[in-house]
Amino acid sequence: MVFDTELVGKIGSMALINKESNILDYTLLARISRELKPGYIWITSGAAETGRLDYMMRNGKELSINAEDAKTDYAAQGQAILMSTYRQYIDSKYSLRQVLVEHQHFNDDAKREHLKSLLLRCKEQNAIPIINYNDAVSTEESRRFEIQSLKAKMVKAVECVDNDETASQIACLVRAKRLLILTSTDGIYKDSNDPSTLIEEINGRNVEELLENITACEEYCKGSSRAGANGARAKLEYVKEAAKIGTEVIIASARHTISDLISGKAKATRIRVR
Repeated sequence: MVFDTELVGKIGSMALINKESNILDYTLLARISRELKPGYIWITSGAAETGRLDYMMRNGKELSINAEDAKTDYAAQGQAILMSTYRQYIDSKYSLRQVLVEHQHFNDDAKREHLKSLLLRCKEQNAIPIINYNDAVSTEESRRFEIQSLKAKMVKAVECVDNDETASQIACLVRAKRLLILTSTDGIYKDSNDPSTLIEEINGRNVEELLENITACEEYCKGSSRAGANGARAKLEYVKEAAKIGTEVIIASARHTISDLISGKAKATRIRVR
């Protein structure tokens, strides 16, 4: 099978935050950044949480406005910090490009093609794209209305309510060989309280069997890492789209290096057709 992109990777908000000091984990972000290279497409969560923590550090309190407006303001503040940090640690010989997407970019053929062309040109131009959902300009209410309108016209609409979905859609768009989802755990567990129950392999003889086995593993997934997150069950549901086109999906802890996860040296949940 021919793939157009080597790797699409995504890191979640909670994996980016140092829980002990309650700040952005600069050591982790530096390590990841140094492994990024042209041919990799990176989706980063964490703008709103990074902005919230930065605002609190500078003002000694959280914003006292409604949650939707606060998320908007925090995301706008956090985006600048995230991109500055990635730029600081990514190899200086590579260009860095920020790409902010919304659900509409995946539900319109012309916009999908425009986004695909942009991302595929990056490798040719020695650049690394860093993608995030554009929370600063997209409210939950407007997004819900637009998705409902789309669903009235089509069988299925991409919502991008979570960057796991965004990452899977990007992997499909650019025909990625691998989709790497970095989290705060080693992968998918039969029992989230027992690390020994890590499911290291979800596979199938063909796409149909693989999708059935992914669905079966969703039954083990309960809860999420933070309020507003969709959890492991949603991750498995979202990555089905990438698995359908033959992309190998790796769900793993951000404490491992990208190279160790690709080579199979580090623990993870790997999803693929046998």
